[in-house]
Amino acid sequence: MYSNVPRDSAYKNRLCDFIRQTYGLEPGQITPAKRGFYGETWRLDTACGRFFVKLDYSDAHKGVYERSFPLIEHLRGHGIGFISKIVKTSRGELCVQFDGAVLGIFEWIDGENIETDDTKWPEYQMLAKVYTVPTAGLTLRREDFSARSAAMFFRLWNRLKRAPTEEGAARVLTLFEHNRSRLEHWAKRLSHFSGACEGDLSHFFITHGDAGGNLIADGDRFFLVDWDDPILAPPERDAWFMCPHEWAADVFHRALRQNGIRYTLRPERLAYYIYHYIFFYLTEYLEGFPKANTAKEIEEYFEGWLMERVRHADTM
Repeated sequence: MYSNVPRDSAYKNRLCDFIRQTYGLEPGQITPAKRGFYGETWRLDTACGRFFVKLDYSDAHKGVYERSFPLIEHLRGHGIGFISKIVKTSRGELCVQFDGAVLGIFEWIDGENIETDDTKWPEYQMLAKVYTVPTAGLTLRREDFSARSAAMFFRLWNRLKRAPTEEGAARVLTLFEHNRSRLEHWAKRLSHFSGACEGDLSHFFITHGDAGGNLIADGDRFFLVDWDDPILAPPERDAWFMCPHEWAADVFHRALRQNGIRYTLRPERLAYYIYHYIFFYLTEYLEGFPKANTAKEIEEYFEGWLMERVRHADTM
């Protein structure tokens, strides 16, 4: 995680001075906030309230983060109040550059970042409400159901083969070779479902992409945060994670109907997203390589939570 980079007092003082000058906020205390995977995250306490500060230094991701701010403003402008409210700079900017990173400040949301079976109903209710928001005027990437996530993974794997002496590379390469037949099978399945889906681009909505991992619960109040990777896509992009469970599909469909959306999840789209995300996550590991524990994380990945979804997709 980028947020694990140690920061000394000199860095924190520079950051606080920048916030004071750019936002007109007077920092009292700034402490690390353990929220989110990407970015460096802080809780900022001031005399006028508590705020969430997020910086993204990743060249591969900070452009995505920067483009999310207009989307958040769009959603809030259409009555979506269960997402973070952006704090603008003194000049009215949604986000700024600091030290080579994209920096944004949001009003603090109390609560715990949790995901259980019981949180699926509020999660799906919030997503369905987001689906009702009009998309006119938005500049968002549209799903094209391509198979390029697999192509990118194999490209990065080949690049690592050309630099096998990097720290941890030998173990990662061994893991990939050991799982070669599975990876090649999954790539073929992704290509198959890519072809099955790409001809129909109907029923697209604003999707989150990782809502379950970004739900904040504060008693009986719930929030969806970290809108870093929204795209116009079908609901399956948000529903695939729970697709092995029939009860979850029933809950999802009920949330859609209660918000006036007549749509039934399609198995070919669910399968597409399962195979897509296999390679999407592996690519994320390789793009951040080398870093501590990458090999261990990849080893656990091949036997982890995603494999239940893959086994389900292999029956489709």
